[in-house]
Parts: sequence; C-alpha cells; structure tokens
Amino acid sequence: MIDEDREWARRTAAGLPPLASRSVSVLALARRPRPPARGEDTGAGWCPGLALIVIFPAAGSGGTLGAAMPAMGKDVMEPGFAASEIDTSRPHPARMYDAYLGGRDNYPVDREAVREILRLYPETRQVALANRAFLQRAVRFLAAEAGIRQFLDIGTGIPSAGNVHEVAGQVAPDARVVYVDNDPIVHVHASALLTGTASTGIVLADLRDPGAILAHPGLRAMIDLSRPVALLLLAILHFVTEEEDPAQIVATLLDALPAGSYLALSHATADFHPPGAAAQATAVYKNATAPFVPRPFKQVAAFLDGLELVEPGLVQAPLWRPDGKRPRPRDLEKIGIYAGLGRKAPGR
Repeated sequence: MIDEDREWARRTAAGLPPLASRSVSVLALARRPRPPARGEDTGAGWCPGLALIVIFPAAGSGGTLGAAMPAMGKDVMEPGFAASEIDTSRPHPARMYDAYLGGRDNYPVDREAVREILRLYPETRQVALANRAFLQRAVRFLAAEAGIRQFLDIGTGIPSAGNVHEVAGQVAPDARVVYVDNDPIVHVHASALLTGTASTGIVLADLRDPGAILAHPGLRAMIDLSRPVALLLLAILHFVTEEEDPAQIVATLLDALPAGSYLALSHATADFHPPGAAAQATAVYKNATAPFVPRPFKQVAAFLDGLELVEPGLVQAPLWRPDGKRPRPRDLEKIGIYAGLGRKAPGR
C-alpha cells in the first residue's frame, strides 16, 4: 500500500476528514490489531465483525465507502456512500445506545456524551437494557404467537447479540427482516454483520422520510407489503421533534401495511422524574445528530391510536409480558420508557 493509501486508511478509521485528493482505490482493514481494553479511548470504535472498509475514488468527492462481507464463499458488496457522510464530530444516538449497552462500536465523542448522561441519570443504562429486553420479548410474541414472518426494524442501531433476526429466526427460520438506519457507520456495521443470509437486509434511510423507506428497492426485495408486517419503532420516535410530525410518520408507515400487521413501539418519557429533570438530558442531546424529545404517556399512547392493543397495553417496558417474576415497584421508579404492541385491524 502506498503512503497516500496508508494515510487515507488511517484517517478513515480514525474518523478524520478525507484527504483533499484521491487517485488510487484502497482496500483498508478497518479493525485494530487488538480490541481496546475496557475504558480505553481510541480514535475510532473497535469493529469486531467488520471485515473490510472499501474506499472507492469518486469524481468530485472524497470517495465512497462500502462493506465487503463473506457470503456463500465470496464477497458481497453493499452500495457505497460518500466518506464525507460519516460524522464523528458529534454524538450519534445509535452509537450512544451501543455505549449504554456496553458495546465498543462507538467514538470518543459518543462516550463523552454517555458519561454525561449517566452522571445526570445513572439509571439510563437500565433503561437501555429494559428496551433491549422488550425488543426480544415482543419479537418472540410476534413470531411465535402472532405468526408474523416479516419484520421492518427502523432505527436498528449498532448490531449486537439478540437482534431481531436472531430472535425471530429461533422461532421461525423463514422470517425475513429489514433493518433501517440513517447512520452510515451503522450501515457499514450492519452490512458486514447482519446480511450474511438471504432473509436479512439493511437499508440506509431516515425515519423522517417514510415514503423513501417504503419505496426503497432493498425493502421491496425483502418485504411483501401485501402480507402482514411487524413494524418496529423502538427507542426511535423520541429523536423526532414535533415539527417533524412523528404522528404523520407513523401513520404513513402503518397505512402502507395490510390488516394483521403490528406496531411495536417504545418511547422515552420523563413521567417518572421530577418536573424539569429531562431538561439536562435534552441539553446533552442538543450537541448530537438528533435531539432528545421524551414524551408523556398520553402523547406516546397516541401513536398507537386505532390499533388493537396487545395486553397489557402501553406500560413501562419491564412490565410488558416480563419473563419470570413481575418487577417490583422500586425497580421501576426511574425506568423512563414506555412500551407497547398494537395490531392493525381490518378497516383501519
């Protein structure tokens, strides 16, 4: 690899701006020679499953990135995107969520924001874990009891153990899953880690443009919109402002799905904290790529209007069909996230 190639690969892996010019394409290993020790800050997140970052020269741009992954004995290339699209200068909710869950696929700016949130709200990690557990219980219900075989997970975040395709596949090996996220780094990780089978796809798109998601060829190739679909909007709508009309976003997505489809929803709330307590968390997220908008019960419940709620309805996430013993009230005191599941009935 020539010196220019080495510098390009180093800057890309470190999340630095691209070089001013580029004449040679590069296949650069994006993983470090060892995973960082817990608590060690590196210039870039450790990417344990990411095989290759592929950098292509593009006329008038800093290059495009894509993921190469082993599948059926050969590499399969996901569509590329501009290197300039990767923003590691500001925290991103998906990478912050990975950090809350103890993951390593995040950047110093994400970890700094997470440390500040945990300083203000130490229970945030428990909230993230409660949301993750709800995802798994909801997907098991959808696959095992509701008979759903198609899943659309918008705002999937950094892949980790117990993802939708893994949980659904344990019940129904024929389940098909499409993951959607708007972070190019998440897209690269997911392309490398999640799309090794014909039943799982990843789409780079934004929840705030539901029409583009529904029309995306990657979704259309995987999901038959004439058959029931489980739409998963988990811990994502609280990053959509009122000006961006989250109710209309949800309505547009549901209108495209047939009767018998389901909406699985979780959403942050400040209902279990003193008045004004959420303001500090909101301030931290002002520096991120998306704002933080916790909502009260009534506003969250409105997203499920017109759907047949699955018992026990909209509740704190740990209370939704818990595995084992029901959580004690003291365990729920500051778990500020609602969760629920609704079925689209004929005529909605």
